[in-house]
Amino acid sequence: MMGDHFDEGYPLDGETPVHQVRLRPFHIDATTVTNAAFATFVKATGHVTEAERLGVSAVFHSAFHGDRRDVVGAADGAPWWLAVRGACWRRPEGPGSGIGDRQNHPVVHVSWYDALAYCAWAGKRLPTEAEWEYAARGGLQGRRFAWGDDLLPRRRWMLNIWQGAFPTHNSAEDGFLTTAPVKTFRPNGHGLWQMAGNVWEWCADWFCPEYYRNSPTMDPAGPETGDQRVMRGGSYLCHHSYCHRYRVAARSSNTPESTSGNLGFRCANDAVAVSGASGR
Repeated sequence: MMGDHFDEGYPLDGETPVHQVRLRPFHIDATTVTNAAFATFVKATGHVTEAERLGVSAVFHSAFHGDRRDVVGAADGAPWWLAVRGACWRRPEGPGSGIGDRQNHPVVHVSWYDALAYCAWAGKRLPTEAEWEYAARGGLQGRRFAWGDDLLPRRRWMLNIWQGAFPTHNSAEDGFLTTAPVKTFRPNGHGLWQMAGNVWEWCADWFCPEYYRNSPTMDPAGPETGDQRVMRGGSYLCHHSYCHRYRVAARSSNTPESTSGNLGFRCANDAVAVSGASGR
């Protein structure tokens, strides 16, 4: 049963009505794609990401590292997002940062097109939104999170999101200011890590807030056209006062060329397509 069982989503996100979905068997990676894996792809293909071609990408203000002259602007209505010259997957927080000690962190500053290029190289694809939600639920039907309905069971953090007063003070009670290694916290009932928080994850579908009203029951793949692609899972910047989209049913979207310091992806595939192969 796909959708928001608690009616607590943002109206424009279109998380209702709850509706039945049936899916053919599929595979999905246990983690988001890491910096190390993406580096292997880049070395093999020479791929240049959209952020690198454009020369600028979005960095959260308190995470920025570099010369302030590299900040070339801020987002309208969200001044905590800085447009930073030189920010990319290799330099996730700006020109003064790097990934030398973050090989097992999720790759960020990747567009939907960059994610597609990686998937094609790996012989995989992006998950559909319906596949992503089924996987994220970890076998629990109708729950708010993959582990149940409480955000902090036994006062224990289960995901990497913002704690404190957004956007000025992150107390980092979960142990992380920005990204966490991909195998942090506990996996869900399907053995999948961090389907909530850490980084947003691109899905294959075009986004439409009205789609659930007439979504097909079997293998829904989203609208045929659109302006934005679906993102799922929330990120280390989500907070109940600003963006409580770390719930399993939560939806969001962005233009497919968009990149930022909290946006990554994981791969999926048809079950038959990887039969007998080493992929997950």
